[in-house]
Formats: sequence, C-alpha cells, structure tokens
Amino acid sequence: MTADVTDFYMKITGNSPDHLQFDFSKHYAKDLSYQDRAIFAGGCFWCMVEPFENERGIVSVLSGYTGGHVDHPTYEQVVSGYTGHVEAVEIIFDTRIIQYTELLDLYWQITDPTDEFGQINDHGDNYRPVIFVRNEEQRKIAESSKLKLAESGMYNRPIVTAIEPATKFWPAENFHQQFYKKNPKKYKIIEKSRQRYLAFQHLQGRIRLGLKGLTKKH
Repeated sequence: MTADVTDFYMKITGNSPDHLQFDFSKHYAKDLSYQDRAIFAGGCFWCMVEPFENERGIVSVLSGYTGGHVDHPTYEQVVSGYTGHVEAVEIIFDTRIIQYTELLDLYWQITDPTDEFGQINDHGDNYRPVIFVRNEEQRKIAESSKLKLAESGMYNRPIVTAIEPATKFWPAENFHQQFYKKNPKKYKIIEKSRQRYLAFQHLQGRIRLGLKGLTKKH
C-alpha cells in the first residue's frame, strides 16, 4: 500500500490521526534571523525525526528527499533507486538555544558513519549517510566534526559519511511525517533494532579506546 493510499484508507476507516497531521506551513515560513536549517541523511527517515525533535531549540523536523535529479519524487520512486535521492530530514533550529555543532554530535550518535552503502537494516543508495551543507560555514563545521570523529579512535573503519552541497529538499508524503507518533508500535520495533546495533558499535569503540589507554600506560 503506497503512502498516499494508506493515508486515504486510514481516513475513510476512521483511523486517521488527524490531530497528528504534520504542519507543513511552519516549515515553509521564512526563517527568522535567529533560525537556521540543517539537512541530514542517515538511513530510513522514520528513525531520524524523534531524536532531533526531542532536543531543545528545534522548531521543525521535516522528512523528505534530496540530492536527486527528479522533481517532486514520490516514496515509491525514491526507494526504487533511479531518482538519485536519499531519504533525509530538514531541521529548523533556534541558534539562540542549539548550535549546528550540537546537531552534528547527535547525528554521529544515531548513525553508522562507517557504512557508505546504507544504514543498519536499510541498504541502497537512497539510504546512504550524507550531511548536506547549505553554505561554506556549515561545510567547515561538518568537515571539522567528521575529522574529529575520525581521529577519536572510536571506529576501526574509515568514516565514510559524505558531505555534499544541499540541493532542493522535497517533502515526503504526510504518512511519513512524524512516523514515530503515527505508528508507534512499528516504529519501536525498527528503532529498537537500530539502537541495539548502534549500542553494540559504540560499546566496541569504548572498549577499543580503553585498551589503547591501558597499552599506553604500560
């Protein structure tokens, strides 16, 4: 069942969470002087929304598609792999409360930066991890953050997350917006698997750093 058809079915059966309809208008309003935007791709966008929405200073998180060559792509087109898009989230944040560097720190925590072909249970070009930078300042910050992670020793494989110029960001269908609220049971199953993988990866990193520390002492 496609996203649009699912939306329609839920509505006619009385199961549509109308009170959870995503407010696209605030995302397309002109940014205030103290607001900025960040665009991150890190696998399935269903799992990329909640972690950012729960942070202070976040105005809006929109799931969508970017980096491709087809206008107004649909979910079905993107997952087919021929549009060149990746699933991503565009985040509007209040720079008086939270900084771009803090968003990057969170991004590294909720993605696997060593897998350039997908993320955890999702593989394919449309799931590859990318930091889309909107200007030179974001590029410098992102590159510095990536280098810091690479030099941290947390991973024994190269950090391959791409840093690319931001292009047109197309919103995903309403069904995909705030998926964790609309389909909590399915989301929890997917997110639990993702968190388990990342927790094990981070544990391996801490053990590796701990062993390196002991080696230096002796």
